[in-house]
Amino acid sequence: MIASPWSQTLKLAQVSALAPGKRLERRLTADEAERGAIAVLLDVESIDTLDADLQVSPWFDGVQIEGRWRADIVQICGVSLDPFPTALEGRFTVHAVPEGSALAPREPDREIIVDPDAEDPPDVLESDVIDLAVYVVEHLALEIDPFPRKPGVEFESPHQEPERSPCDVLRTLKGGKASE
Repeated sequence: MIASPWSQTLKLAQVSALAPGKRLERRLTADEAERGAIAVLLDVESIDTLDADLQVSPWFDGVQIEGRWRADIVQICGVSLDPFPTALEGRFTVHAVPEGSALAPREPDREIIVDPDAEDPPDVLESDVIDLAVYVVEHLALEIDPFPRKPGVEFESPHQEPERSPCDVLRTLKGGKASE
């Protein structure tokens, strides 16, 4: 998990105390200073808006966080170097458990077989505090195009003369015609 300059926390006990079937709802909105720090962290020109709607519910001895987020960012085109706006949005579901949980991932004792379609293992909480904003920033980072291109911009390779062989150079010095 990445370190985030934006923090919105709640205690694991707040979620554990909920009645079965109940959940906490949180609306997160990053302020200007937080968005500026996140833009630096994620190496984008700016983040104009960043907000999320989250539902946090008990999940075994941990929590389940379901979220929907939206962001308006400005990136620099990798071809023209012009800034351009990009609207991003996404959804995620994350499970988190306390240290020592029976559901916490264990160190493998043999070869690992990775299934890209399988559900991610739960995150292990370092304390009884859950930072909801970190999950939003993490999922925003995953959606940002690392090679942004402004819509309509095409890369044009500069025209280069074909490289001449040493034999062609000698031939023209002797008054002959260079091959093409």
